Amino acid sequence: MPTTTPRAPGSTASLGTANQERVLAALRGGGAHTQAALARQTGLAPATVSNIVRGLAELGLVEVRSGSGRRGSSVRLARSAGLVAGVDFGHRHVSVAIADLTGDLLAQVRRPLAATHAHDSSLALATGLLDDLLADLGQPIARDQLRRIGMAVPAPVAGTVVRSAGILPGWREVDARAAAEEAFGCTVDVANDANLGALAEHRRGRARGTRSSVFVKLSSGVGAGIMVHDELFDGAHGTAGELGHLTLDESGPLCRCGGRGCLETYCSAENVLDLLADHLPAEATIDDAVAAGRSGDVAARRAFEDAGLHLGWGLAGLVNLLDPEVVVMGGDMARAGDLLLDAVRQGLRRHALDAVAQTPVLASELGERASLVGAVLLAAENTQLLDAPRPS
Repeated sequence: MPTTTPRAPGSTASLGTANQERVLAALRGGGAHTQAALARQTGLAPATVSNIVRGLAELGLVEVRSGSGRRGSSVRLARSAGLVAGVDFGHRHVSVAIADLTGDLLAQVRRPLAATHAHDSSLALATGLLDDLLADLGQPIARDQLRRIGMAVPAPVAGTVVRSAGILPGWREVDARAAAEEAFGCTVDVANDANLGALAEHRRGRARGTRSSVFVKLSSGVGAGIMVHDELFDGAHGTAGELGHLTLDESGPLCRCGGRGCLETYCSAENVLDLLADHLPAEATIDDAVAAGRSGDVAARRAFEDAGLHLGWGLAGLVNLLDPEVVVMGGDMARAGDLLLDAVRQGLRRHALDAVAQTPVLASELGERASLVGAVLLAAENTQLLDAPRPS
């Protein structure tokens, strides 16, 4: 493995590298930028930006297209800088995507999983899907040429180990990073799916332009991802945002985590379908329940309203503590739109302090892709571009 000589802090070389990183950070946001725009965004002198862009182009990290004058030319990260991948494991699905280093998806696929899926067979399926996507690229590459992979799992992740057997039993105490790196043959970053949904909505979705936000993933479970000062907050043990396991009633229904009366037992997709078991076909999905509610079915509308009121109650505690600028709702249940969200807002107003009771609660912009986009962004943002080997 090649080594690099450390640069002394404050040296000319160190300052030059820092300036290069500033330009690359601006380009990672996606799209083409003029050199003049890069100068404004980074605070660097136009001549400095021009020199940096020329050097990065020689390294194959950026591509430059001529425009009006040298500083009017457009600059973007080059495809030759490499590709990353994202893998999103849900309780009943796996999604895989290939992306460039700006996080823009180039190809993606989604497949169902059994609710009790084991980690090894699930990783094997994801590996096959990834190989298929790589083979179908216009210029196919091998899996070991990927710069990095980001992976989302629907359970708390302490370091790299999946915790809580009740939430994801097929991954109990698995070192998810080690298992994934063995399966994929590539460096892998692992995080909770709601955390990565929060990252995606904050960078590319409904929470763009805010400094603090909460993303709630409401599907088979209920999880929250928290962004504070533009950074993910996951707590000391990786369990920050486990909103679904706040206790509303200690004598309430038994939860899969082993507790009673958890928020999840009142507002998950399974709870809504259980409430509607006598009103919908046996194999009904949450989309069937949404369709029934929108067609005027009183029971379906009430089921979503009850779920939303309980969720608003749980959210109130989180909003009181964090005072986020916006709450973004994602996951399967969010497809109910205002059938659910109106009740969430009502529950929030009822239980939150006056100062935060009007915190906007909005539907996800990225929909079911939020955690997958977040996984891709995690990989892209963790990829070191300077002094690192690039795929040939």
